[in-house]
Amino acid sequence: MLASSETTILYSAFSFLVGAAIVWGITQRINAVRRTVQQQAAEKLVEAARREGETLRNQTIVDGKESVLSIKAEAEKEIAAERKQLLQREAKLDRREETLEQQEDGLRKQQRGLESTQQRLDTQLRAATEQRNRLEETIKQQQGLLEKASGMTREEASQTLLSSLEQDLESEIGSVLLKHQKRLSETVKAQGREMLLTAIQRFASAHTAESTTSTVDVPSDDMKGRIIGREGRNIRAFEKATGVDVIIDDTPGVVIVSGFDPVRREIARQSLTRLISDGRIHPSRIEDVVEETAKEIDDLIIQKGREAADEVNVSGLHDRVIQMLGRLHFRTSYSQNVLRHSVEVAFISGLLAEMLGMDGDLARRCGLLHDIGKAADHELEGGHPKIGADILRRSNEGPEVVHAALGHHDEIVTEHPYTMLVATGDACSASRPGARRESLERYIKRMEELESIATRFNGVRQAFAISAGRELRVIVNSDRTSDEEAATICRNIAKAFEKELTYPGEIKVTVLRESRFTETAK
Repeated sequence: MLASSETTILYSAFSFLVGAAIVWGITQRINAVRRTVQQQAAEKLVEAARREGETLRNQTIVDGKESVLSIKAEAEKEIAAERKQLLQREAKLDRREETLEQQEDGLRKQQRGLESTQQRLDTQLRAATEQRNRLEETIKQQQGLLEKASGMTREEASQTLLSSLEQDLESEIGSVLLKHQKRLSETVKAQGREMLLTAIQRFASAHTAESTTSTVDVPSDDMKGRIIGREGRNIRAFEKATGVDVIIDDTPGVVIVSGFDPVRREIARQSLTRLISDGRIHPSRIEDVVEETAKEIDDLIIQKGREAADEVNVSGLHDRVIQMLGRLHFRTSYSQNVLRHSVEVAFISGLLAEMLGMDGDLARRCGLLHDIGKAADHELEGGHPKIGADILRRSNEGPEVVHAALGHHDEIVTEHPYTMLVATGDACSASRPGARRESLERYIKRMEELESIATRFNGVRQAFAISAGRELRVIVNSDRTSDEEAATICRNIAKAFEKELTYPGEIKVTVLRESRFTETAK
């Protein structure tokens, strides 16, 4: 039993050893095989890397060669293009050289021709000089013979001939000028008359003589007392607010409003009419009514000015000018409304300008604004032409418009043709039948007043009122009056007019003193 157990153990141990040896051998073999496989794989990787490197090297070499070939081809193309350009430039230079050579040959030929021509001219000039010298010598001989035969020198003969020709020409020229001047004068008169008639007929407006009333009707004499108020406070408040004088006399049913400013007079008239209609007359109510009426009149003035400008198609007027135009609606000249007169002058001036080929719009502008100074001649010193010209100059109007306002009464030298057109239109408008109206007795009375005031002064010999009473010519005695005394008389007459007369605008006083010097030769 014991032996068999030991044998079994030994057998087991031997088997274990044999198995271990076999496992070790197999392991070694497997490791050897594994190493072999790994070595082969490494060799393959190395070979693949070598082949890939070789491929890349070859590809790089090929790409380099291709780049070199491409660069070489481009360089060859550029070289060919530059060679071509050089050849073209050389060809152009050759052609230019040929052209220059041809031009040089032409210039040589021209120079040879000019030289030959110069030689011929020199020859001809010498021949002409010799011929002229011979002619001058012959002329001198002939002149000497003529001077001996006529008994006059050359200068005397020339002067005699020129004098005779001058007399004949002056006679003929004078007769021709007189004939053409007469014909031209007749033609100008006929054409001017036709143009004026055509312009006036084309603008045929209705004429109604206006008269600005300064009277207000009152229902009863009791209303006059209410207008005056307690101790005259109402009438004083009214005159202070309106700037006019209120005259209340024994005339039944009438109160007179007096003032130089036509706008203020109209405000006062309308305000007094409203107060009489309302019945409430006291200082505070008077101020409210006058202020309200003044605003309405201001709006009406602007409206009338714009309507007049639109009617004659004049644009771009300054607001101040439009206001002054509107004020002319309340101004009359010998019963003729000044605004309507200005519109009529604008139309007539524009028509005349268009017939003459001038600017009709500018002529209408000049005609519309020529009497603008009448809107302020009671406020400023000077006549309405000067006042109007100053207003238009400050309103940036053109020189033609300013000169038309200043010179439409022919008081200055006319510098623009539009001034003549405006003066013509002004005369046509003022002289139309029915345009202005004044009684003969009133006109004669005003003229006599001017002359009588002037003749009151010592040394005055004669006095003549002209220009419808706007100017007075005074002739003084030169024996009894010196130049200094004549100047004093002129100033005193003007002061007397300002003190004793009521008139719109201004009156020009001119004193004339004649100086005579007489000597007797024995």
